[in-house]
Amino acid sequence: MPVGGGRRIRLECRGTGSPTVVLLSGARGAGDEWTHVVDPAAPTGGLEPSAAAVLPAVASFTRVCAYDRPGTTRTDGKPGSSTPVPQPTTARAGVRDLRAVLSAAGEHGPFVLVGASWGAMIAELFARTDFPRVSGLVTVDGASPYLRDTLTPAQWSDWMHKIAAMDRGKGLEVPDYEASVAQIRGAPPMPHPLPAAVLTSDRPWDLRVGDSGSTWQAWLAAQDDLARELHARHVTDTGSGHGIAVEQPRLVADAVREVVDRARKR
Repeated sequence: MPVGGGRRIRLECRGTGSPTVVLLSGARGAGDEWTHVVDPAAPTGGLEPSAAAVLPAVASFTRVCAYDRPGTTRTDGKPGSSTPVPQPTTARAGVRDLRAVLSAAGEHGPFVLVGASWGAMIAELFARTDFPRVSGLVTVDGASPYLRDTLTPAQWSDWMHKIAAMDRGKGLEVPDYEASVAQIRGAPPMPHPLPAAVLTSDRPWDLRVGDSGSTWQAWLAAQDDLARELHARHVTDTGSGHGIAVEQPRLVADAVREVVDRARKR
């Protein structure tokens, strides 16, 4: 989809109905994360396309779109087809690109935004800065500005150094969390609560940011803070690690359906 400036962003939409659900993958994850699930024959890493995946499941009850942000990689290891951009990138840049591709495709909302990991920060900033077009929000083990508070200063510093050291030679996505936290905190608050759900992993995982200790408890604390901020139903019994969308797609689709149903009644 051409978005101006000689750039293209790949967008896939299916289904009919309103509101339109927009799926935002985690860092470096292309839109096909939402059409794949963990392969039962290779549960430690293999993904396979499935009708039970989040995107096709959501398409059964409303319109749904997923896209490849610049610098993302598809599940087969190939680069996403969106035009690369200089890295690092920010939540604000992600919002600009999402607005551009939705407009180019004639998708005008209202939208329910579903953000996984880094994608949740883009979703939150979009909701704060384009509130009239957003009718619901779902985060899927989403990152948030609260991590700046719940991680220790040493952990946050180690994480920022780890990100700064990421290889940018191939144009892969590198999120600038420091700038993005400031952008979200500087944006207008949502004028009233939206229908929302926060899904949190319950199988411990770690950011692995050096010798500053496990980040698991800080991640859980940030999830609690995010759920309170959004006045969201907080789903903590997920039977999943960080990749809830591919590990427990039905759980994600059910949460999206609940938010869509609530949005339709408003």
